[in-house]
Amino acid sequence: MDKERQINLLDLSMEGLTRIMEDWDEPSFRAAQIWRWIYGSLVDDPQKMRNLPLALRQRLTEACYIGYLPVVERLVGDDGLTEKVALQSHDGQIIEVVLMRYAERNTVCVSSQIGCPLGCLFCATGRSGYSRNLTTGEITAQVLHYVRQLHREDARVTNVVFMGMGEPMLNLDALWQAILNLHHPEGLNMGLRRLTISTVGIVPGIERMAEWGTEVGLAISLHAPNDALRDQLVPANRRYPLAQVMKAARYYVEQTSRRITFEYGLADGVNDSDACAHETAELLRGMRCHVNLIPINPVIGGDYRPSPDERILRFQEILTAAGIQTTVRISRGRDIEAGCGQLRLRQQARNQKEMP
Repeated sequence: MDKERQINLLDLSMEGLTRIMEDWDEPSFRAAQIWRWIYGSLVDDPQKMRNLPLALRQRLTEACYIGYLPVVERLVGDDGLTEKVALQSHDGQIIEVVLMRYAERNTVCVSSQIGCPLGCLFCATGRSGYSRNLTTGEITAQVLHYVRQLHREDARVTNVVFMGMGEPMLNLDALWQAILNLHHPEGLNMGLRRLTISTVGIVPGIERMAEWGTEVGLAISLHAPNDALRDQLVPANRRYPLAQVMKAARYYVEQTSRRITFEYGLADGVNDSDACAHETAELLRGMRCHVNLIPINPVIGGDYRPSPDERILRFQEILTAAGIQTTVRISRGRDIEAGCGQLRLRQQARNQKEMP
């Protein structure tokens, strides 16, 4: 059967899978068995689900598939601690996923869209244009790719950050189902506190997370402390200006009692001045938060360059003196274009060169 007419089992919730079993006149416990095979044993073929009746395995094979995504490119950083894969979707699109290894954790950075419609100026994904949202199964498959790889190394994925290609809040329904699937106790049983959603400040999405009272972490890409500069760097700010974003952020903290991470990408001579640091400190004063300073990744065709180390440390010093917990993210994977969207942008540039 053509995959277009088959069901991707990674798209389903446990409830959805249970309904299919009921529709097929199978006992409901079969859903939990299938779930454990997919998320516990990491099988890629229903025929390998040995405790299922042969007739059910055959029906699953005919009507369903397990939507793992093939690798079309793999890059490993010089330090061996960071790697990036380009996975290929059913329609030939590139989906980028990054693994970052640390002493006590293994973090996977996952994409939520193919491209991004928001057009942030120093983001490679934004410069490459937008194609579509990813499905729940495509989001889940990215995590499972590295779950399987690390399992072979007798290790495991400990953290997942939805900070790859795309704006997660614009695909929140599919993303949230993927989170619930990863969290389900019959499978990977990943703790919600080990999952983080990043956004440029899509206010309705932040408010939805707040109302859910979830333990999933929230990171907001700030990048500028005022609307004039943020309008330039983050076009979505024209729709959701800083006052609205900060109001939603405070609502999230009130509802969840969780600390927010503010990501601040530092571009040389653009948003890294002492004045910007003091303004950022004032903007965040009194909020339960943490600031992560990030030297931006150079982007093909872009004019921005990362701030020098002394400027980054000065920015951190000003925020810390104002009582705001601040760290500098160690740059990882620059030698393998680990920044989200860079492989896709490079592929587009290569295709343009090859055009007659």
